[in-house]
Amino acid sequence: MQQLVLDLSRPPAPTLDNFAPGANGEALGVLHAWLSGTLEERCIYLWGPPGSGKSHLLRAAVHALQGKGRAAVYASASEVESLEQPNQLARVIAVDDVQWLSDAAQGAVFRLFHRLPEDDVHLLAAGAAAPAGLALRADLRTRLGAGLVFQLRLLSDEDKADALRSHALARGFDLAPELTEYLLRHVRRDLPSLMAVLDALDQHSLQTKRTITLPLLREVLQLARS
Repeated sequence: MQQLVLDLSRPPAPTLDNFAPGANGEALGVLHAWLSGTLEERCIYLWGPPGSGKSHLLRAAVHALQGKGRAAVYASASEVESLEQPNQLARVIAVDDVQWLSDAAQGAVFRLFHRLPEDDVHLLAAGAAAPAGLALRADLRTRLGAGLVFQLRLLSDEDKADALRSHALARGFDLAPELTEYLLRHVRRDLPSLMAVLDALDQHSLQTKRTITLPLLREVLQLARS
């Protein structure tokens, strides 16, 4: 039981492969090209509401680059100033939640823009609004908007259902429509949480040697709450 609760509390690590694009396929495709080096662009900015996948993509991009042995770093708005300390910047810097940048952090990001070409650095940033709508200094808004800008949209229930079915198939089982509907009604609706439940359901099915059914799903959720 304890292991099951632990799995539900730790959704899968964000990767580009487990990002469900929905209406955000263009942004995902451009990001793939950018990371592979086939698209040359100094700055990409992603914006959208909470839950649209901004942080997922930033963390996934950094993870993918680090897996290839490339220097990449993820920084929240409160961590940006520390990026200026090293003499040698990482090749790719991901800055999340730019809407929360303090005045000092805004200055740090502005100076970072000046170092992008001279140090061969690339910036991936994300925020809650389009550059023009951010409550940041004007010169920083201008620079964020000068690169590629993509609006990320929330997944529809149909998008989530498709992603859950694909995730289940990848784990070797079919997800019946009634289970998908139950998940979307009774579980936290962000995709990482939903997929974590599927992983726990599959694990519990293997441990108990029982078929994946709605009663088994209810049992898993009950165990997780106990």
